[in-house]
Amino acid sequence: MAGIPLTGFVSTIRVFSMFQSFDVTSTPHFGRDRVSALRATFDSLGIDAFLVPRADEFNGEYVPACSERLAWLTGFTGSAGVALILRTQAIVFVDGRYVTQLGEQVDGSVFSGGDLVNEPPHVWLGANGAKGLKLGIDPWLHSGAEVRRLERALAQIGGTLTFLPHNPLDRLWSDRPAEPLGTVTIQNVAQAGVLASDKIATIAANLSKKELAAVLIADPSSVAWIFNIRGADVPHTPHPLARAIILADGRAELFLNKRKTGIEAEAYLGQICTQLPPSALEERLAAVSRDGGRVLVDPDIASYALVEIIRKAGGEAVEGIDPAKLPRAVKNDVEINGSAAAHLQDGAAMVEFLCWLSQEKPGTVSEIAAAERLEAARARVGQSMQNPLKDISFDTISGAGEHAAIMHYRVTTETNRMIEAGELFLIDSGAQYINGTTDITRTVGIGAVSEEHRRFFTLVLKGMIQISTARFPKGTRGCDLDPLARIALWRAGADFAHGTGHGVGSYLSVHEGPQRISRLSTQELLPGMILSNEPGYYRPGSFGIRIENLIYVRGAEEIEGGDMAMLGFETLTFCPIDRSLVIPELLTHDELHWFNDYHRRTREALMPLTHDHDVRAWLENATLPLEY
Repeated sequence: MAGIPLTGFVSTIRVFSMFQSFDVTSTPHFGRDRVSALRATFDSLGIDAFLVPRADEFNGEYVPACSERLAWLTGFTGSAGVALILRTQAIVFVDGRYVTQLGEQVDGSVFSGGDLVNEPPHVWLGANGAKGLKLGIDPWLHSGAEVRRLERALAQIGGTLTFLPHNPLDRLWSDRPAEPLGTVTIQNVAQAGVLASDKIATIAANLSKKELAAVLIADPSSVAWIFNIRGADVPHTPHPLARAIILADGRAELFLNKRKTGIEAEAYLGQICTQLPPSALEERLAAVSRDGGRVLVDPDIASYALVEIIRKAGGEAVEGIDPAKLPRAVKNDVEINGSAAAHLQDGAAMVEFLCWLSQEKPGTVSEIAAAERLEAARARVGQSMQNPLKDISFDTISGAGEHAAIMHYRVTTETNRMIEAGELFLIDSGAQYINGTTDITRTVGIGAVSEEHRRFFTLVLKGMIQISTARFPKGTRGCDLDPLARIALWRAGADFAHGTGHGVGSYLSVHEGPQRISRLSTQELLPGMILSNEPGYYRPGSFGIRIENLIYVRGAEEIEGGDMAMLGFETLTFCPIDRSLVIPELLTHDELHWFNDYHRRTREALMPLTHDHDVRAWLENATLPLEY
């Protein structure tokens, strides 16, 4: 961090909080006592069990501190999980990314682990729940789709679902943090590409065509995208926690606390919508639902409580996809160009960091120090290019040796270790800039590493190249391309237990749907969609490898001698891939050509942004061509 001007610490101070563990042990009520206190409320609530999702009222990936109920109750701080608390049993369900973390963070004498993917709570209840079980839930923390799954499962055991008037944990959590009041800023059309008024008009016109009275926009990222605003209510994702109603006649109502908006933002919003306090949402939603009003809601996003407001007012909750979801995923030219510029800036910071790491002696740099140094580089480059780092886009994964084998490893002061010679070091990180969101993973060898490390690195690289160079017809889905990233590993008897790629927002969430490259993704890949390309390999207790670039779907092009136009990917990320880890003989001629051409383009793109002599020399050497 040395040498960063004072102004560079604005985002750095906030971002480095990722190394401060959520304080779940500060009171004697943690674990067993907290679960006992929750169970003590069951009789008065008339329930036998209670479900605690890692979710807030907005159903987002990142939640504010006041909504970290799962962490407060159990100690588990991962981004995906659900606790089922029964009278004599307590289970925390997580996916494969967090099995190790769960074992480290929760009290095994109180909680057992559950499989969030193969046997989530509703499946577990249907198979193991006691006959007649009464399950309580907070209806603000579960979507309509989730409620239906729970009701079907409980019906199998003669059980019932009870919608509680309040969340019992909120009354037990005496030092619960206050709700966030992050400042709202305007995302100018120079970054957004389309005026908010035009987005609202398009949505309203479609409502009118379908004879709908209104749509409830329940996803804060959609609210941010539609109204061309950004916020600071949750870590790493710059959307305000807000909802909106857009009516078929073109009027828009934004439910956003005025303590978040200054004079400029209020004046801007006043031109395109009516800004109302969040407390007015229920009344306004009921008003547009009366007399049979048909209101569009996305059942995978909107809280069940909101759907019930529509129904109780005599309206019809018409289920459908959030009308901003697909347009938000298909970036316009301004957003694509902004992302490309953000990635070049980010690449310059990555090169500065990797040069520094290569000059440090093995055993002298810790996982935390490496992550700090990378963010410092992003802050410095952002200042020099007059495009400041706003935040990191997610908690940096900085893992050496066996820690790199934990797919979503989060270094803490307790787990922090030195990066030693002969190891692989994996750093997965990203940044938020006003013109784009980045996400990049590089795995580097520290000194001489084993041939086994190099072989698996090369197999992962082959998969990444296959996705990068794929050509595919219109209608191709993410699940159709996913095997391309795995074939080389499959032939070696290996695989990786995560998707190959996720969608990425435009100065919004680093994890954006509906586009993905994975076995289960049935969304058609459309021109303008940004995705990650990140195959990997992980050997528990030993080493882990991941290589990640961001790519976007470019428009269909004719292929000489072919019968039809084909879509393809364009790479956004430019940063050297560790040449020393590649076994050239394992690459085909085309793969080797891609690798060398990618490094040539990386050198040409980043050299003009790099002014330090040592960094320029490192970049030149890191992008030399490989030969058989």
